[in-house]
Amino acid sequence: MSFELLNNKDKSILHKDPLGVDDFNTGELREDIVNLSYPFGDIKTTMWTFNGIRISYSNLAFKEHITLEWSGNRRMVTMYFSLKGKLLMIGKGLDNRFEIGANQHNMFFGTEASGKMQVENLYMRSFMIQFTEEAFLRIAQDGNDTLKRFADAILQGTPAALSYQNLSIDLNIQNCINAIINCSFAGRLKQMFFLSKTIELLVLQAESYDKLLVSKPAYAKSDYDKERLIFARDYMLQHIEFPPALPQLARTVGINEYKLKRGFKEMFGTTVFGYLAEARLEMARTNLAEKQKSITEIAFDLGYSSVQHFSNAFKKKFGVSPTRLNS
Repeated sequence: MSFELLNNKDKSILHKDPLGVDDFNTGELREDIVNLSYPFGDIKTTMWTFNGIRISYSNLAFKEHITLEWSGNRRMVTMYFSLKGKLLMIGKGLDNRFEIGANQHNMFFGTEASGKMQVENLYMRSFMIQFTEEAFLRIAQDGNDTLKRFADAILQGTPAALSYQNLSIDLNIQNCINAIINCSFAGRLKQMFFLSKTIELLVLQAESYDKLLVSKPAYAKSDYDKERLIFARDYMLQHIEFPPALPQLARTVGINEYKLKRGFKEMFGTTVFGYLAEARLEMARTNLAEKQKSITEIAFDLGYSSVQHFSNAFKKKFGVSPTRLNS
């Protein structure tokens, strides 16, 4: 069993991961970092493996627009989150080809899969959680009807996708991913934290699918609208200290203010400035855990008008003051 990454241009093998299912069954948390450097760009992947679960976070920085091919034949469950960039997934036995774009996610089960990474943006980020069949069933078989349906497909050995169309990464899912990537715990505590967040992500993914069944997009209908809303979110986070007003943000991203407000809430599950407030607090918690900045520096770097305002918002969100967390 293995995973291979190939250059679409000459079919040369760029990377091969020979790990099989048995290699996922580690008793203690194992962390691996893979750095790959090529003339066309660099790929960095951090992986955490424990008890039949592997979490991976990849950053890909390219110097040119290329296409990479990939293939794998592990019998696994894969939760895939495209944070930036696009992935084509073709699973053996699946009815659809899945093109997972930026800010989208889905879950798959199968024995063989292949696809392409089309480098349209020179910077790509992805997050993935893979389970052995045993590990997934241990966690999910007592879940809601959505997870039970998926677990039944695994028990029957039938390739399956959680959703017939890809789902949007909302604020809760993004915060959960960020918490895993920025985790400051070590040893057994880190393993426990990763397990809890893995279960949380699984619940949030199932909830995303359930919401899809009862509602259809009313504002962010086209791919262009969705791309503009993702750009609005990213632009706002890049200017978190001095965020633009809604009219300015709408002009910057090229959609009207009405669609920005309604489409943003539809796509991310909260308002533009609700998202900003949550993102600030999550970044603050990470900064406090790293202990590299003072509370005052953190407050003003994240755009709070005063340390008191920051402290009140932080305590309301997390139930503890930033002073206590930083001590």
